[in-house]
Amino acid sequence: MTHHPDAGPVPPPGCPAHRSPAPRPVRQGPGTPLYGPDFAADPQAVYQRLRQYGPAAPVELAPRVQATLVTDYRAALEVLRSPDRFVKDARHWRALADGRVAPDNPVVPMMAYRPNCLFSDGDDHRRYRQAVDDSLARIDPNALRGYVERSADSLIDRFTTLGEADLLGSYAKVLPLLVFQQLFGCPPELGDRLVEGFSGIFDGVDAERADALITSSLLELIALKRRQPGADMTSWLMAHPVQLGDEEMLHQLVVLIGAGTEPQQNLIANALRLLLSDDRFAGDLAGGSMPVEDALDEVLWLDPPMANYAVHYPLEDLDFGGVPLRAGEPVVVSFAAANTDPALRSDRRAGNRAHLAWSAGPHHCPAKDPARLIAATAVEKLLDRLPDLELAVPADRLVWRPGPFHRALTALPVRFPPVPVPVPAPAPVHPGRPGHPGDRPHHPSAEHLPPEISGESRWNATPAPSRSTPPAVTSMARRPASAPTGRRPLWSSLAAWWRGQ
Repeated sequence: MTHHPDAGPVPPPGCPAHRSPAPRPVRQGPGTPLYGPDFAADPQAVYQRLRQYGPAAPVELAPRVQATLVTDYRAALEVLRSPDRFVKDARHWRALADGRVAPDNPVVPMMAYRPNCLFSDGDDHRRYRQAVDDSLARIDPNALRGYVERSADSLIDRFTTLGEADLLGSYAKVLPLLVFQQLFGCPPELGDRLVEGFSGIFDGVDAERADALITSSLLELIALKRRQPGADMTSWLMAHPVQLGDEEMLHQLVVLIGAGTEPQQNLIANALRLLLSDDRFAGDLAGGSMPVEDALDEVLWLDPPMANYAVHYPLEDLDFGGVPLRAGEPVVVSFAAANTDPALRSDRRAGNRAHLAWSAGPHHCPAKDPARLIAATAVEKLLDRLPDLELAVPADRLVWRPGPFHRALTALPVRFPPVPVPVPAPAPVHPGRPGHPGDRPHHPSAEHLPPEISGESRWNATPAPSRSTPPAVTSMARRPASAPTGRRPLWSSLAAWWRGQ
């Protein structure tokens, strides 16, 4: 064909600016499965393939559970920040309501409606979120950090003379249990059952039994705290002016304790894996530096502990950037895929908190600050005590647990030169100090932790805030009066967090 001289210059052959866009695949049959060992082994490869569909793609969360996965960063923000078009209430889930998804499907407990701040919208969400935010604000961060350090020391003492350990089973899994038993005033036998239940929910194994175990255990805890309130999250939620009933209490605790166990252990374990396997961090460790905050940023960008979640439901049929969405069809935000969206065009992650690991919008994680504090303190304490820690197997031989929602290792084996356990100083005596059921942490085995790490209940034990009274001000972190022993360098990895950087 002859080119007309007034038509402008002819684009060079193969010019990407003038190339016709490739047609997107059409959804046919079940979507890409997000369960099983293949997805767990290399989820980023799956996300890359899914991007050919556009900002969102068809997936299968479990057999016969269809959903749409959002893989684009801007599209994810649009879903998370548009409660007028995308709601969290799973009673809009048509496939569950009409029986196409069975109630005992393994992903249902992670997605089904509960009257709590995660699965509610509008006025209900604001009411629940007020109680949760005000109660979390009463936690003294100094006390929380000190309690994590003492609990971590006791756990490390258990394997420091052995020269080897599975840091997942012996450390990352146990530490959150000790913390939430303290925070929620939870007796050890209930704590053991709750961890078992939440592990079953996240793994998608015998979910119906796991859900029943969680429910019965939390009802026992609520009844206990009605009789014996204390300086703990459970009692503060009960005393809040919004006046939560027992069923509402049950479901606030489900989301709070669930988020304080499985995702927390994954954040700790994934950060340790990165620090011990990536040359950028391992070299610093060998030189006496511990860039823990940088490692946490990297993990929250690339391997967030909850990789795919924030399930929403369109209120009506939508054209979503060229992808058709049906009303009542689950739309799952992939935090991991959105964080690695090629359109972000940036590899600078240290100090960059623009990731979506904590979600965004009205349902962003209310406990992200204590969660990060717990993880940073746990990792720092371990590397301080065992500076010559190294992986016992190559990093590429570590196995990831299957599941559509989490990013979780099955084990984290390490080795190190055996170190004698230091002789503990006598525990300080507190005359007249009343006992408290959450004062002493417990290991989830029959053998209890020694009393010298019993911790302190120095949470802000003031009356519950009212609608007209601001929550109690938490004290800020302070540098300890004396420097710790060992090879701990003079760095202040928590300082930037306290400044909000």
